This record gives sequence, C-alpha cells and structure tokens, in this order.
Amino acid sequence: MPGTITDEIEIIDAGHGGGTDVPAGGDDDGEGSGGSWQMPQRAYFTVIQLGIAGITMFFMALTSSFLVRKGLGNDWVAFSFPRILWVNTLILVASSFTIQAARRYLHEDQRAAFKRWWALTTGLGILFLGGQLIAWRQLARQGVFLVTNPSSSFFYVLTAAHGLHLVGGILALLYVSQRNWQRSRMSLGTAADVASIYWHFMDGLWVFLLALLYLGR
Repeated sequence: MPGTITDEIEIIDAGHGGGTDVPAGGDDDGEGSGGSWQMPQRAYFTVIQLGIAGITMFFMALTSSFLVRKGLGNDWVAFSFPRILWVNTLILVASSFTIQAARRYLHEDQRAAFKRWWALTTGLGILFLGGQLIAWRQLARQGVFLVTNPSSSFFYVLTAAHGLHLVGGILALLYVSQRNWQRSRMSLGTAADVASIYWHFMDGLWVFLLALLYLGR
C-alpha cells in the first residue's frame, strides 16, 4: 500500500539541522546565502504530488475490481447503508474548511489562531475515524461482515484502505503542530501547505468512495 505523507516528509527532512526557507528570489539550485545546500521548498510539493498519484492508482485499481466483480454474477447482495456515514462525510468536509482557515491564519502570522484551527482539523479527522468504526459495528449488528458477500467485502476493504491513509494524514497534522520548525530546513508554512494538500485529497477521495459504494451496493 502506498506510504503516508509523514513517511515522505521524513525521508526528505531527515538528518538536517537548522536552517531557513529558500529565499523568494529564487535560489533554485539549493544554495543558501552561506553556501550551504538547501532543499528547494517546491521539492516537497513534488513529493506529495507523486504520493497522491500512487494512492490514486491504488484506489482506481480497487474501483476497477469493484465494478468488474459486481458485473460478474448474480451473487451481489445489497445491504442497508449505515446512516452515520453521511454524518461522517459532513465531518470530513468540514475539516477541509477548518484546515483552510488554519492556513489563512498562519499566512497572516496569527500563530495562536492557526494552532486552534489546526487542532480542530485534527480532532475532526479523529472523529471521522471513530464514526467509521461505529458504521462497521452497525453493519455487524445487521449480520454483514467482511466475508458475508462480495458487496460487503468491498465495503470493508475500501473504507479500511481510506481509513488507513487518513491515519497518515492525522499523523501529518500532528507532525506539523508538534515539530520545532526553527530547527528544520522545511518551513512551517510549506509543511502546512503540503499536509493540507494531502488532507483535501483524502476528503475528495472519501466523497468519491461513498458515491461508489452507495450507488454500487
């Protein structure tokens, strides 16, 4: 399964000491004013784009399997969709707005407000995962399990895969909020922007999966 954003950030950022952002004037070759090499900030965006591309390919493969398996025979059985999934969707969509608010406050150099809205986004992500566990328990009470039917199998696999990748996003949010960025080559602003790109992608991916599962059940 593709790695999470925290893995990608750590790979690039590991082993570096103190430093500052690359000047806006364009030291694209990675040379700082003191002659020491610095990672261009745009490189982090390239890494997250590659990571998102890999995750997209993974879920597209699962989606293709879902559609092919559904059309193979008459053993596909619909089940009652847990209503809490709609609440979960609203929670995750709301978290996209809160993370945007956090970024806006950061760019305005209002650090206290940034931390509050960033923490709220993290809390909403954790709340979403809790709601997913409740949805699984509701299905279990209906007698719908992983091996009950191909339709339920895909439901569990797709939601679990998304949940695992969302855990990576939550770890990234915690990483951004807890790290001492004054001792990093990567700036707090760049880290927040990269993490928000991944978070918005997880939000959009969930909306797509929910539509797929609901319409294809």
